[in-house]
Amino acid sequence: MKLPPFEYICPASIAEAVALLAAHDGEAKPLAGGQSLVPMLAFRVAAPSLLVDLRKVSELRQIRIADDGVALGAMVRWRDILEDARLLQAHPLLVAAVGHVAHYQIRNRGTVGGSLAHADPAAELPGIAVTCAAKIVVVGQAGARVLAAEDFFRGPLTTALTPDEIITEIRFPAWPARRRFGFVEFARRRGDFALAAAALFYDQDDDGKAVGSHVGAIGVADRPLRLTAVEQVLNGNIVAAATIAKAEATASAAVDPPDDIHATGRYRKTLIGVMVERALRRAAAG
Repeated sequence: MKLPPFEYICPASIAEAVALLAAHDGEAKPLAGGQSLVPMLAFRVAAPSLLVDLRKVSELRQIRIADDGVALGAMVRWRDILEDARLLQAHPLLVAAVGHVAHYQIRNRGTVGGSLAHADPAAELPGIAVTCAAKIVVVGQAGARVLAAEDFFRGPLTTALTPDEIITEIRFPAWPARRRFGFVEFARRRGDFALAAAALFYDQDDDGKAVGSHVGAIGVADRPLRLTAVEQVLNGNIVAAATIAKAEATASAAVDPPDDIHATGRYRKTLIGVMVERALRRAAAG
């Protein structure tokens, strides 16, 4: 299907991009990798009058790793994450999740900022962002804002971005070397969006009991979720068979997915419990 008509500008700086968005009063859209926006244009889900291509804004392509965590620029591609060996130590859960993103052709073009701004409830990165309590940095005419990931996502394809704002980076807290983690998703075919996915991690105290647990659910609501009830099951306990079984049941009880063309809500409700169970087994196995 042919795309609707639009103007196209490729600025070289964040300031120029923001000015272009502001001047078009909500009728302009940033273009990052285009792996979500271009299909939406083809199906007339979106019809902006201007596309502001961010590919020349070099400062958005940086991956920074420091003692306080990892920062990914908005134009960092999935392949950049998978090819950066430092991230295997600095944030292995992120790497594990990105390995499930679509197919390698999509990973060659798709970007961090594009996925966050698109806000698909079944996408991996928004789920990892919420699970890890990441911060999302956005810039508009009023300046920069730093938003908690759980506040950034408002619903399906809906975020806290204003029309003149672009995402510049996402910041993840530091990752301790001995942290246990797991990521599991289920899709009908490899590369499809997940019907449900679980992302989780926890640390251990001197007695081997879980502390600081974070458990996230993807694809079972209108946005990514933190399953705090499951975290409470884990904290203060050794992650073994009985605890894992209780966490599985708690995860299923904690969500209320709607029916859709891909699966019933009841199926997804059971599936997220299984995903949490499998992710915990992976985490416990180290």
